[in-house]
Amino acid sequence: MKQVGIEIPKVDVIEKALGEAKYGADLPFRGPLHLKVLRSPKPHAKIVRIEMDEALRVPGVEGVFTAKDIPGKNLVGTINKDQPILASGRVRYIGDPVALIAAKTEEVAEEAVKKLVVVYEDLPSVFHPEEALQPYAPLIHEKGNLLLEFHVIKGDVQRGFKEAEVIVEETYTTTWVDHAYLEPDAGISYLDEEGRITVVCPTQNVHYDQKEMASALSLPLDQVRVIQCATGGGFGGRLDITVQCLLALAVFHLKKPVKIIYSREEVFQVTSKRHPLRIRYKSGAKKDGTLTAVEVDILGDTGAYASYGATVAIRSAVHATGPYQVPNVKVRSRMVYTNNPWSGAMRGFGVPQMAFAHESQMDLLAQALKMDPIEIRLKNSLRVGSETATGQTLMASVGIGETLKKVKEWRDRGAISKNDSKKPFIKKGIGIGSMWYGIGNTGIANPSTAQMEIGPNGEIRLFTGVADIGQGSDTILLQIASEGIGISLKEIRLIRADTALTTDAGATSASRQTYISGNAILSAIKNLKQEAIKEASQLLNLDEKDLFFEEGKVKSRTCLTTSIPIKEVAKRCGKILKGEGRFDPETTRLDPETGQGAPYATYAFATHLAEVEVDTETGKVKVNRVIASHDVGKAIHPMNVIGQIMGGVAMGTGFALMEEFVPGETTSFVNYLIPTSKDIPEVIPIIVEEEEPTGPFGAKGVGEPALIPSAPAILNAIADAIGQRIYHLPANLERVLEAVQKRQSITNDQ
Repeated sequence: MKQVGIEIPKVDVIEKALGEAKYGADLPFRGPLHLKVLRSPKPHAKIVRIEMDEALRVPGVEGVFTAKDIPGKNLVGTINKDQPILASGRVRYIGDPVALIAAKTEEVAEEAVKKLVVVYEDLPSVFHPEEALQPYAPLIHEKGNLLLEFHVIKGDVQRGFKEAEVIVEETYTTTWVDHAYLEPDAGISYLDEEGRITVVCPTQNVHYDQKEMASALSLPLDQVRVIQCATGGGFGGRLDITVQCLLALAVFHLKKPVKIIYSREEVFQVTSKRHPLRIRYKSGAKKDGTLTAVEVDILGDTGAYASYGATVAIRSAVHATGPYQVPNVKVRSRMVYTNNPWSGAMRGFGVPQMAFAHESQMDLLAQALKMDPIEIRLKNSLRVGSETATGQTLMASVGIGETLKKVKEWRDRGAISKNDSKKPFIKKGIGIGSMWYGIGNTGIANPSTAQMEIGPNGEIRLFTGVADIGQGSDTILLQIASEGIGISLKEIRLIRADTALTTDAGATSASRQTYISGNAILSAIKNLKQEAIKEASQLLNLDEKDLFFEEGKVKSRTCLTTSIPIKEVAKRCGKILKGEGRFDPETTRLDPETGQGAPYATYAFATHLAEVEVDTETGKVKVNRVIASHDVGKAIHPMNVIGQIMGGVAMGTGFALMEEFVPGETTSFVNYLIPTSKDIPEVIPIIVEEEEPTGPFGAKGVGEPALIPSAPAILNAIADAIGQRIYHLPANLERVLEAVQKRQSITNDQ
């Protein structure tokens, strides 16, 4: 039964197209209490006291909660538990939650929040990572302002630069970027029929949420239930705790259903952002373009709390060299606390920022050596047998060279438009951006689990903890299950992302679910088949060794006409046939001193070519076309892969040209610009399938890779158009005009 590699309607497409999907704010519940949060107006201050009497006297208020009302641990965090659910003792950024109001209506809750009085004592603040590392800097956390320092060291970088005949050294900076998902954080909570505190909300990891809530409430895990509702976008922003613990805390105390909906201003103020990075990059190459050495210094701002800061610091260091063979590497990556808004996971975990730097460097090297930008990349690109910067030898599925060749074919056809003499102020250019991305978590255990069962009534059920946040995992995993067991996809019922019914599949992040959870499902199916063969051997009075499984049936090797459908096996034996699966990709921990190791079992690769027009009078950049070539291993659902590529290009265009969160100023989409339909270029997707032997049917992943090459390609195209490079993202109107004027000044001086 062919299900992999074909295009079928996504399983939730009708529901979403008709507007029937229930998102966090849509969830029906009769008469819930409404929650509102009082937040800090101070970037760093001691909480002297909280005066609640006036708020409690507002008619309709049912409760006011502060840190002292949290019975368990008042700290959450995916890696470092340093972020309070409600601030205790002090606040560390503007927006820190201080108190929670529960009231009969939203209006009453808002009125009560205004009646709360918090007396603060200001503390010294620090807003720049460089300053935060100084000996005199105020401490944001007791252990110091340096969250993590990580190194990747390979070969002898000094010797490598001595061997180089050209050296390029530049500094690149990026800023805060918001996830800008369309659905504000929202959800409901109640006591279910078994008395469990149940939270229904948008999320990327129901089991992580469950653990954090249980810890906060000092309850056993089985007394807390989390169900993912339809989720209107994530991109990493739903990996951290937002509304979950607030909802659970209110139900814990009040024993009544509650609801919370963040305002858009609140979402901008208090949810995580993409980490701003300062990247100092030095590259060396020989005259023929062969890379000899790379030295990189990365400094990141994680804001008031760690979130995924450590992950970003490590992944950015591991990926700092790009998809290239470099014999001598020295990378230092530091992540620092400040009193800025906290930064967390966002599509790519630091790799988009690094790709902007390493792809700018490759173009600068090509320019210095008078080489074709694609040829210098092809010369140095990773291939089977290559050793990465962490000393890992790549054994299979290394498609970067093929993605470059596909893009080169497009470019060499001469289809790129030329400058128009009638519009001399419009400058046109093309740019290349390549990337690599390790699938899954970095050098740590990264398992997923799944179950498959068939009941005596013939019902086939797939259980998975995977959260579908719009990327299509529900459809992809059903396709894998359908082909794996040989039964029509329509016959399989999916139960997913409910901690009461499904086991832990890990986070929907790091482009991991197709590869890791897909493999867990195949493992479950393998065990289910063995169970079916065991039962069928008794029904058919045949030895198990004589039986095999094919196309949804148990068949005999010796009597070709003897077979029994697996659903019939379950029916005739009168019990549920079950198979449980688990998969954890084979990786090794990175050496803490040198960063050497095998952090990922497989990598995705991609190359984009961007074609732009730059208006040198206004600074406006129009991206006309992007050729997007991606090695995905195997496209389980080709149209879904194309959809990911389209969305990645759109998001990458925003990252390149306009998206810039400014703390204290950005409050809505009025002053946070994201691409509209008119800003999106023509996208020509090219799917490259360098199959991954350990992947489900050869698949890897494409979620984050789809974004990563876009901004580098666009920035390289801008440099090609105006003859001047921009080193700070985004390349907005002001920065483009500044670059144009700088180029004109250089030209006039020559």
